[in-house]
Amino acid sequence: MVVMNERHSQRPPLLQVANLHVEIPTRHGVLKALEDVSFAIHAGEIVGFVGESGAGKSLTGMAVLGLLDAPARVASGAILFDGRRLDTLGPQAMRKIRGKQIGAIFQDPLVSLNPLLTIGDQLIETMTTHLEIGPKEAAQRAVEWMRAVGIPAPQERLHAYPHQFSGGMRQRIVIALALCAEPKLVVADEPTTALDVSVQAQVLELLKQLCRERGTAILLVTHDMGVIAENADRVAVMYAGRIVEQGPVEDIVSAPRHPYSRGLMGAIPPLEHAVEWLTQIEGAMPRLNAKPQGCAFNPRCPAVTPQCRERRAEIRSLGNSQVDCWHPVDH
Repeated sequence: MVVMNERHSQRPPLLQVANLHVEIPTRHGVLKALEDVSFAIHAGEIVGFVGESGAGKSLTGMAVLGLLDAPARVASGAILFDGRRLDTLGPQAMRKIRGKQIGAIFQDPLVSLNPLLTIGDQLIETMTTHLEIGPKEAAQRAVEWMRAVGIPAPQERLHAYPHQFSGGMRQRIVIALALCAEPKLVVADEPTTALDVSVQAQVLELLKQLCRERGTAILLVTHDMGVIAENADRVAVMYAGRIVEQGPVEDIVSAPRHPYSRGLMGAIPPLEHAVEWLTQIEGAMPRLNAKPQGCAFNPRCPAVTPQCRERRAEIRSLGNSQVDCWHPVDH
């Protein structure tokens, strides 16, 4: 069961992921990359996925997009999008959904842009492929989308190539590409990490504004808890391939229940007063082939008990949040 906020509780989720397990076969055995991952996203909602590198955030997004790199595979569980199973679709059927119904924004805009085609050609091709419009109307919409994402002189720059834009402008174009086919869901994987702080804030505000106006849902992957706190409706905190806590962003930011979530929140500098030291979580996340028995966080946890080292806790509901911990923080 996934707890929803009141605004979305009466509507079925657009995306429902249930008990997702992703495995990576190797010569030395099968690595469990994602374990029992469950969450839901409603139309018009931003759900942030946060955690250290290797936590499984990007892998979750790639599983939803059907872009897992071999030999990684969905071993069990279900991914339902708008009531349709995605995890059982073949590559060709998934390609028809990706782009049209599910858009993607990646960390490096050059990954998403063809250096040999003008920006206009790429926007026009995307729209004529996924929407029932001709090249003339697509060209008009391309100018409108470039203007909407803040590209100056869009009519003239329609004929420019990716290398003729700055990094921030390229990322704005990637957002236009992701949204111009009017998808219902956008998977944004570290969309602003490569940008400077001022451009990062502009891009996030732009993404939030455009998607809210169109009712598009966003799965926002980031390692930056500050980005989540400012932009997400709900947050899922991931550690070693599992969601250890999820709930409304205001609850988890102000009163995190899992010790790992509390450590992440403690790393955010407070605005109301100066502090000499921020919280530091000792140690490092375990490798996939070296996860400890019991709770994977137990070697780093300040509240660890013998029970934590023996077996994992059952996920429990606390208020509007869910926590995967034997000894959740009491507020």
